[in-house]
Amino acid sequence: MLMTIAVIGAALLGEGLEAATVGVLFSLGEALERATMDRARQSIRSLMALAPAEAIVRQGDHERRVPAGEVAPGDVVIVRPGERLPVDGVVVAGASAVNQAPVTGESIPVDVASGASVFAGTINGQGVLDVRATRKAGDSTIARIIRMVEAAQAQRAPSQRFVDTFAMYYTPAVIAIAVAVALLPPLLAGGDWAGWFYRALVLLVIACPCALVISTPVSIVAAISAAARSGVLIKGGAHLEAAGSLRALAFDKTGTLTVGRPRVVTVEPFDGRAPDDLLALAAAVERYSEHPLGAAIVAAARERGLPSNGHVATAVAATTGRGISATIDGRAVRIGARELLANDLDPAVEQRLAALEEAGQTAVLVEEDGVLAGVIGLADEVRPEARAAVAAIERAGIRETVMLTGDRPAVAHAIAREAGVDDVRAGLLPGDKVAAVEELLERHGRVGMVGDGVNDAPALARATVGIAMGAAGADTALETADIALMGDDLGKLAFTIRLSRSAKRVIAQNIGFALAIKAAFLLLAIGGTVTLWEAVFADVGASLIVTLNGMRLLRQRGE
Repeated sequence: MLMTIAVIGAALLGEGLEAATVGVLFSLGEALERATMDRARQSIRSLMALAPAEAIVRQGDHERRVPAGEVAPGDVVIVRPGERLPVDGVVVAGASAVNQAPVTGESIPVDVASGASVFAGTINGQGVLDVRATRKAGDSTIARIIRMVEAAQAQRAPSQRFVDTFAMYYTPAVIAIAVAVALLPPLLAGGDWAGWFYRALVLLVIACPCALVISTPVSIVAAISAAARSGVLIKGGAHLEAAGSLRALAFDKTGTLTVGRPRVVTVEPFDGRAPDDLLALAAAVERYSEHPLGAAIVAAARERGLPSNGHVATAVAATTGRGISATIDGRAVRIGARELLANDLDPAVEQRLAALEEAGQTAVLVEEDGVLAGVIGLADEVRPEARAAVAAIERAGIRETVMLTGDRPAVAHAIAREAGVDDVRAGLLPGDKVAAVEELLERHGRVGMVGDGVNDAPALARATVGIAMGAAGADTALETADIALMGDDLGKLAFTIRLSRSAKRVIAQNIGFALAIKAAFLLLAIGGTVTLWEAVFADVGASLIVTLNGMRLLRQRGE
């Protein structure tokens, strides 16, 4: 509006060439700004081109090439070496290494075999894969990421809302000042009407808030696009800015700081039998258990190549949260936590169990005919990158890291020491985790919570920013978290915090530069030392400078 008034005014003054120059320069600047913003927005949409347009579907004993959009859930798709996967699905035959960088941001290929989940747009390695589609192509993980990022780019960040509100009051104020410049000097001091009217027109052009208004959204769009291309989904500008102001981070333990898969570490008989015999006996019973610890025991026996030794379990009964019992060769076998056993434990055994727990292992006792046969110690492995990731988070400005877990204190502290976390809260129920987050909020003001996006939902919702780990393919995590790390790489946390703080710095630079340019040229306009086309050149130039400065965020990549 300000520019239009200036062009009409210049034409009324007979400055047709200047009016035309103003119109051309302004239109050129607007076109360049739109092209630059479109590039930022399209940088993420270009990921959609990674998914192939066609797919090879197995139908009985023959194959048929069809448009990817026609593949229905349940269809089996053949993916040859070097090809991109057309749909999300589960491998039903074959083995290969798949580059999942377009979805998770991880450049190292992931080994997949039967039962593994795979995503559209990822690149198959050397093997042939048969993949059963689980979603239509339009509902794939990468398609949903693109839709969510585009929606996030349209949301207003706090700084953007402030600038928009400022501009709403700024425009009428500028018009009032321009009217005063045009009228007051001639009326009060007898100045040249045409000269002061021309200065008022220049003031209108200079005062155009283009650079100020574009300064924030271009930075937000660029940062969100850069994050998505590195496997981090940020659900809006508000969450992007909030991530940069976090002072503490709370972590769930299982599946976040640890890999979430327990493994057998210790097999210790108490009755003189061989460790492998104890493990084989336990596996014969746990084969009927659905508990993760039982599955780990069965897996350990399989890895060691232990035969069942003719063990056949009958009368199997599981006790929720305690363990499992069965009858093997006429002997009563019970396996589980110490609470499962009615008899008091020998002090030496108690001491040994305490040592295992101190080492971060969960002790599973094996009892045969009422006599303690031994103990199996299991541990959930800390993620290999956890310690380095926590250190990087602290270098990025996080003052305190806390682990929140329902596990026992001894196990929790052992994991925390290995991961380098500052504090531990153990034995927590979901409500206790919320209370812990609230206590951190009282001390630090802004707190992030990192979890799996499902079990930790109450704590994620209460935190300033809820961050879901390993959200690729997880509908709940994608929908509920403020920020979702598509892969399982904790190192993306430090990248996200640094990106957020970079975005906030760039926004501050842009706003400061835009206001400084406006102030300087307003003084020159009132002084009569700036022409109309010079004013529009300064306005367009300032807009382009802040746009290009914001676009620098697109170059940031996760480690």
